[in-house]
Amino acid sequence: MKHSNGAQSATSLPQAPQDEVGARETRYLVTMGIRIACIILMIVITPYGWYTWVLAVGAVVLPYIAVVAANVGQDGRRVRREDPERALPATARVTSTVETPRVIRVEEQKPLPHEADGSAPAAKPDDAA
Repeated sequence: MKHSNGAQSATSLPQAPQDEVGARETRYLVTMGIRIACIILMIVITPYGWYTWVLAVGAVVLPYIAVVAANVGQDGRRVRREDPERALPATARVTSTVETPRVIRVEEQKPLPHEADGSAPAAKPDDAA
């Protein structure tokens, strides 16, 4: 399989948001199922003893654990290493023709004396007449 440098493989991409929500729902439902089993076993198993207290603690604590585990996303549980290489390698562009760039220069000029006071310029006599 040909692998280009700097390309991200499909296996290194994060999980899709829809799949992540499904996985969190499954974790929550499994944990709550264990809680229901703790409640049923706490009531059914007789004679009552120390294991009844362990099941009771499980029935009380598991909802908190289920909610916290369901709210933690994939990013909170997995630490991913960062690749020090750039995703897009920088390549030098070689131009075969050298063009001088076109430069447009705009310079300010000092106003003429007649423009500074707002008066109209004096009419020049026509030399050609």
